[in-house]
Amino acid sequence: MSDTLALPELVDSHFHLDFPDFAGEEDQLIARAKAAGVRRMVTICTRLRNEPNVRALAETHDGLFYAAGTHPMYAADEPLVAVEELVLLSRHPKFVAFGETGLDYHYTAESAIIQAESLRIHIEAARRTGLPLIIHSRDADEDMARILTEEHRVGAFDCVMHCYTSGPELARTAIDLGFYLSMSGIAAFPRSTEIREIFAAAPHDRILVETDAPYLAPPPYRGKRNEPAFVVHTARIGAQTLGMTEAEFAALTTSNFDRLFTKAAA
Repeated sequence: MSDTLALPELVDSHFHLDFPDFAGEEDQLIARAKAAGVRRMVTICTRLRNEPNVRALAETHDGLFYAAGTHPMYAADEPLVAVEELVLLSRHPKFVAFGETGLDYHYTAESAIIQAESLRIHIEAARRTGLPLIIHSRDADEDMARILTEEHRVGAFDCVMHCYTSGPELARTAIDLGFYLSMSGIAAFPRSTEIREIFAAAPHDRILVETDAPYLAPPPYRGKRNEPAFVVHTARIGAQTLGMTEAEFAALTTSNFDRLFTKAAA
């Protein structure tokens, strides 16, 4: 089966077009994605110093939107952003979400305190603007569930747990709070049975799909550079996991994307 599937629109809800892996190839990459049926994409800025470059990419390409925030792995190295700064950035018509933000204890547990402070700032920006958060969580399930629950009690906000690979308990907390889980190429790896079980148990209206390109390419490209066109392969596994056709899965995840990322809605 070719990558150019007769599917409704697919959306890659998370990738990194500004990373050096794609330098000089942006036009071709966007063209390949659209040829594969991936007509809208969200590119993620992980360091706010790079926001002007990411914004310029979004302005250049139809169907490309962007989010910006401080990745938790960089929280200790970057200036702590002010809520007002994030709110100001969010006024751009192609700015659709805050993040990615969150907690990463796998590589940077020593900066847990500043990561949590940065996360709460991003949450407040989401609360003030009504735009969603993009959450990165790795080896931090307990603290992540606690912070999201505490902050949601202060005031409602929306978010997606991007590239969801955490345990079932954090998934249940996120779903109970009204949040979304995003399926990446990891869910298509043969040994990712537990991750697929989490998605199979989740409400269908809370599931998104992404690449996290250039990382985490799904089979048959595992180990190679990922790109938005490859989201069709993850979507194929997602459809099998949810017991639906590929067309149904594409329509479902696109509808869910439009509900969460309202500024990028078709």
